[in-house]
This record gives sequence, structure tokens and C-alpha cells, in this order.
Amino acid sequence: MAGLYLHIPFCAKRCIYCDFYSDTRVAYKGDYIRALLREMEIRQADWQNEPFKTIYFGGGTPSQLHPQELKKILDAIYRYFPVVTHPEITLEANPDDLSGGYIASLTTLPVNRVSIGVQSFDDRELHLLNRRHTAQEAIDAVNRCKEAGFSNIGIDLLFGLPDQSSETWIHSIDKAIELDVPHLSAYNLTYEEGTAIYQMKQKKEINSVDDDVCAQLYSILTEKLADAGFVHYEVSNFARRSVLYPDGRISLHNSSYWNGTKYLGLGPSAHSYNKTSRSWNVSDLSEYIAFFKSPIIRKRPPFRHCERSEAIQNDDIQRIVSDDCPRKDVSETEQLDERARYNDFVITRLRTMWGVSLIELRKKFGKARENYFLEKAKYLISLNKLKKVGENVKVSHKDFFISDSIIRELIV
Repeated sequence: MAGLYLHIPFCAKRCIYCDFYSDTRVAYKGDYIRALLREMEIRQADWQNEPFKTIYFGGGTPSQLHPQELKKILDAIYRYFPVVTHPEITLEANPDDLSGGYIASLTTLPVNRVSIGVQSFDDRELHLLNRRHTAQEAIDAVNRCKEAGFSNIGIDLLFGLPDQSSETWIHSIDKAIELDVPHLSAYNLTYEEGTAIYQMKQKKEINSVDDDVCAQLYSILTEKLADAGFVHYEVSNFARRSVLYPDGRISLHNSSYWNGTKYLGLGPSAHSYNKTSRSWNVSDLSEYIAFFKSPIIRKRPPFRHCERSEAIQNDDIQRIVSDDCPRKDVSETEQLDERARYNDFVITRLRTMWGVSLIELRKKFGKARENYFLEKAKYLISLNKLKKVGENVKVSHKDFFISDSIIRELIV
């Protein structure tokens, strides 16, 4: 089994904190979809023996695509790739895109999970983040999805916002709990270089909260969600228990990143992983479209400079048309050696409540690596930062917030 990720780069406007690749030129949706379908056609041979169990439309803002555009993409997926009988198909969406008409059209598609980027239920915070919706619009969007029959709904929240108090954070958590959604993701705001909020911090236009406050907000989050019946199954992800899902309704697609499942990424900036290598597409919509518009697509040496080329302008997109002039491929690939694969294994597994399976570690990397891991883990276990439960080693839930520093002690 494998997962399929499709990066939909379009956004009506950019949020000040986001460092994911996005593009506001929505007029290029048609060209993008044609390029995406061409990429599927080319890459289908690599995945004929790996049926997709999950399909995930991420972004950007996938809900910027009309349901008919989503249908065209889904039809192509089923045409070019094997898909299991009942896959989990997720669409990321902004609340203000989820009108009654949009949701009604969405129910005609095989999309069965909606992940809504709420970020906050406080209007002041939403305004600061340059979000397009209000708190009430987010509440209404969730309720409309439920009324339309969507039972698998997730919402995203952000904490550690400038000047954020425990009161406003508790308000957002309580609203999420009241909405009775089965999944919640909560991320600590980071100031990534190149984002607008990073520049605001550098210019001292905002007051960022310190790590101690963020740790306190995270602790409030985990305690309130535990009391509300959520399973804390990954550092930033929580799934609510129910009669049908006594262990919580986890995101199958997100979990594939943490349990080593292969996945294929399509679209500009999308990443792929096949257990022995990683690859990623160019983070540029124009280059992505131009590459798949080319009459002949062949593998080229990456980033090789070309002195002779004939370039034309086509709707502001530059396309190389000289057939004998090498140009860079649309993607790059990194082969993973044993050290990189071991590090990936440790990093991803320790982010989850299941932790590192010593049996799996030994099977994949041998007894020597297992001994190395256990020797490194010994001191952290004595400090109760890690705990050994049978054949699994896990980060203690109380230390999930500082899991990155713990994991660094265990990698090669």
C-alpha cells in the first residue's frame, strides 16, 4: 500500500506565517491541471504494484479548485494508478471556501475527509494572521460539512501566536471540542525566514511569546483534549475516541509519513518517498507547467547550464524549445544510505505514541544499530524522557513538546 499527495499551490492570498509553496495566480489553474495530469501519465509506471490507500489534496489551498476541477484530477488518478476499494481521500480547505453549494458539489465526489484550516477561533488572531475567514465562518463551515454527511472532519489550530494568552488559546480549544470533530491538529507557530511574520518579528512590530509560554499552551492543549476523549497519537495530532473508533479516528494519510509507508507526491514542491530515496519537484509553478508542456520530456542532468536555447513567452511562462539544449529536470532525487534511513526511522517513529519498535529496528538495520539506539536511549530512560514498554521505546507524553531535542540524542 502507498499514499498519494497532490500539491495544489493556489491561494487567494498568502498568510503571514506560511512557508509552504503557494501561488496566488489562480488564472493558471487550467495549465496547472493539464501539467498535473501529464505528470501522472509519466509517473504511473513506477507505482503499478503499489495501490494507493490514501489520497491527500494539500496546499496551498486545494479548496480554491472547483469540484469539477477536483473531479478531473480524481478521474485521472483512477485512470493511471491502482487505488484500493475504500481509500481515505482528504481535501484541505479554507472555511470561507466551504459554502453550501461547494460542499454539496463535494459530496458527489469520492472525497470522504475534509481538513479545515481554522487556525484560531479568535477574530483578532485571525486578522493578525491575514486569514480570510472569521471565527463564526469557521464554525459555520464545520457545521455545514457535518450536515452534508461528512463524518471525517479535521481542523487545524495554531498556538504560540504573538501576544497569545492562555485565555484565548483555551477559547479556541473549547470551540474545537464543542464542534465534536474527530480530528484536531495543533502546531506551534514558527518564524520561518522569508515569511512576512518573520520580517515583522525582526522589525519588532509584534511581540512573540517565548518557549516557556508555548510549552504552557501545549500542556493546556494536551490536558483538555485528553479530558475530551482525544488520543494524542503524534506530537501535533489528536484523534477523538468514539464507539466506531475506540482508539481514535487517526488520519491514515498523515500516519503514512510516520510509519514508513511509501508515498508519491505530484505537483510543484511535492515530495515522494520509496524507502530507498526521496525526491521533490521544483517549487515554481511556471517551471512546473513549462516542463510538462514540453513536446519531449526526458531526464536531464540537474542544474546544467545551457548557452544555446530558444525561449518563447507563452502566457508569461517561459518554455525552452531547443531540443538539443539540456535543461534541468522538474525534480531532484536523493538516494538514502543506511545512516539516513536509520535516522528517518528514529525521527518519524519517536514523534508518535507507538514509538520505536525494537523488533522493526533490528529487522531493518541489524543488531548493531539496535544496540547503538539502546545505549543512547539508556540515559534518557533514566531521566524519564523516554520509556521502554515491552519491545517499544517511546517519548514520554509529557515531553512530546521537546521531542526534537530528545530525538537529536538518538540519531547518527
